[in-house]
Parts: sequence; structure tokens; C-alpha cells
Amino acid sequence: MRIIRIFLGFLLVGLFLACSHNVNDDPVHNDTPGVSDSEILIGSSLALTGHAGFLGTQTLNGALSYINHINEQGGVHGRKIRVIAYDDGYDPPRCLANTQKLIVEDQVFALFSYVGTPTTVKILPLIEQAQVPLLGIFSGANAFREPFNRNIVNIRASYYQETQEVVRHFVEDLGLTKIAVFYQYDAYGFDGLKGTELALRYYDLAPVARGSYTRGTQDVEEGLEMIMESQAEAVIMIGTYDACAKFIRQARSQGFSPLFHNVSFVGSEELIRILGRDGDGVIITQVVPPPDSLESQALLWGVVEYLERHRRAFPEDKPNLVALEGYINAKVLVEGLRRAGRNLNRARFIDAVQSIQNFSLGIANTLTFGPTNHQGLGRVYFTIIQDGRLDILTDWEKLTLGSQPVEPVDCP
Repeated sequence: MRIIRIFLGFLLVGLFLACSHNVNDDPVHNDTPGVSDSEILIGSSLALTGHAGFLGTQTLNGALSYINHINEQGGVHGRKIRVIAYDDGYDPPRCLANTQKLIVEDQVFALFSYVGTPTTVKILPLIEQAQVPLLGIFSGANAFREPFNRNIVNIRASYYQETQEVVRHFVEDLGLTKIAVFYQYDAYGFDGLKGTELALRYYDLAPVARGSYTRGTQDVEEGLEMIMESQAEAVIMIGTYDACAKFIRQARSQGFSPLFHNVSFVGSEELIRILGRDGDGVIITQVVPPPDSLESQALLWGVVEYLERHRRAFPEDKPNLVALEGYINAKVLVEGLRRAGRNLNRARFIDAVQSIQNFSLGIANTLTFGPTNHQGLGRVYFTIIQDGRLDILTDWEKLTLGSQPVEPVDCP
């Protein structure tokens, strides 16, 4: 009997210690996929080769610029972050296969920095089935925002916001009414087309023409002919840099020079490189400030920090908007991991991300999430190509139709 009482005493003490212990400080029994005492595994599928290879490569390099810095400082709560990245070539079936491998074989903790709408849309059922977080999609598609999904964390502004803002300026500031849409014939292009149509409907307008091309091609001729016949005053473009560049060059060679606008996914730096002098006057909406802007470097500490760490990690790269967005994705990932504590699991991570309010990234706008708000940033920046570089555009009254030079105005 005495032995039983002693045993019960030890049992009660053990239960008391277990209940009073802070679970966030005990990693020993953590059986969450991708989490060990020393490492957190993060998975990504993105285009590292092919016609969208610049976007995927720079998104990944930008993210690694910050993650490498964090790992050099000891990681997050003593754990290093390791990213497993697979190339999907901007091909939806490959993205799906890569994601299955990341979840089932690699057992990653979370998915991170996917690139593109048609690719990422394909993995939504996997996210739902595995209940795995996906943070930082290089896409502004509405499909990742509605219906609300607790496991999807968007950081950038949406395509609806980009197209809404450019339509507002075209109509209210410039008095344009004949606006066409050139789009990639897939989920990405359809989303941008719908966003433009909704924005125009507010002014009792509709696109005067809709032209498209097939993803992975540069077959722009038919779409260009339709839009030229409409005599559009402006063309909103929802595509990738190669096809959009060909469209603009062919249009101008045929004497058709409306205002051209591209959404942020186009890949500004590659578009500028391909267009050369034909790029002057092309407008591009951005979701982060251009890092090569003197105003950004003078006033935004987050841009200066990014430039320093990107050059250190990838000295062969030229700093760019895509990499800056990847860098910001990584900062949000790390902040969520920090707030989740040492005893990390997926539910705590999402709860931690939702607790981020008015968080400074060192850019012009702060980051805020909430239990029903999983888009952290909402600002749209306007840039214009001039003399082979991007300038920040604020004075719309100085824009002119046609191929005449445009006077940009830089701003903080």
C-alpha cells in the first residue's frame, strides 16, 4: 500500500510539472512535419527555367537573401530555415507534382513563395487536404483571396486593386473611355480581365476589345489585330514579359501607340530589357517600391536593407522588384515563426501571422493581418519606363497618348 501511495505521489508531481510547463519552450515532443530541434523545412515550387524563369529565380533569390541572414544569426528560436525549391517551369501539372512531393515525401512544414496563378491554383485541393500553410504567392489573383482560406497567406496587393487603380487614373485623370485588355488565356489572364471589367463597370464602361494569347507562346498577332481595330486609347495587359514585349513592339511598328499598362506580374526588369527604346512610356503597376529609385533608397530603410543583403547573397544579380517582393515574403515568414514560439506547429504559425498588426517592413506601407484578413499589403505603386529605367509616376496630367516622351515625377 505504501508503495502505491509513493507511486501516486510521483504521478501527481509529474502531472503538475507537465501542466505548469510552458509548451512553447519545449521542442522535444514536437511531431509537426518539417520541424526538428534544429531545422524548419519550407517548400516551394516555382519557375526557375523557361519563359517565366526570371520571376521564379528572383523571387527565390530575394527570399534566400533574408533567410540566409536569419540563419547566420542563429535562425528562429534556435532553428535554421531550409528551403527546398523545385522548378515547375510555370507549368501547372509540374507544380502539382512538385507540391505533392514537398508535402508527402519531403514533409515540409509550410509552402512558400509560389509563382503564378495557373500553377498555384492547381494545388489548392492539396492545401485543403493536408492543412498546410502557403505564404507569399507571387500572384494577385482573387482565387487566393475569395473564398477565405485560413491556410493561405497573401502579402501583395491583388490584381483587382491594380486594375482598379489604373482604370481610375485612365478615366478620371485622362478622360479615356476606349480601354482594351490584352491577356494570357488562363487563370491569371482571366483574373486580370475580370478585375478590369469590374473597374470599368463602375464608370458604365466596358473593354472596347479583348485580345489574348496562349500561355507559353508569343502568339500575339490575332489579339493585337482585334485591339488595333478597336482604336483603343489604352491597353491594360495581363501577361508575361516576353509576350507583352512582342505585343508592344509590333503595335508601335504598325503605328499603334495607345497608353500601355502592365500589371506587376509582368516582370518589369525583363520587360525593359526586351523592349529597349520601345519601352518608353509603358506604365507598370507595382506592389512594392522600385529598389533602384533614388527616392526609395533615400527614404525607405527596408529597401536599403534589401539591397545590402541581396548583393551579399547574390552578387551576380541586379537588385529588382521581384526579388524585393521575395525578400518581403521571407520577412513575413520569419516574423510569423518568431511569434509562434519554440513549440511550433502549423496552427500556431497561422495564429501568429494573424497577430501581426501595423508591422513595419521599411517600405511606405505597413503590414496588417487578422483572423479574416490574410492580405497583408494593399498599396499600389505606379511606375513608368523612361530611358531604360523605371521612374515613379505621380503626375498623370503630364502623360500623353502616342509615342512622345512622358515626363515622370519621382516621389517618396
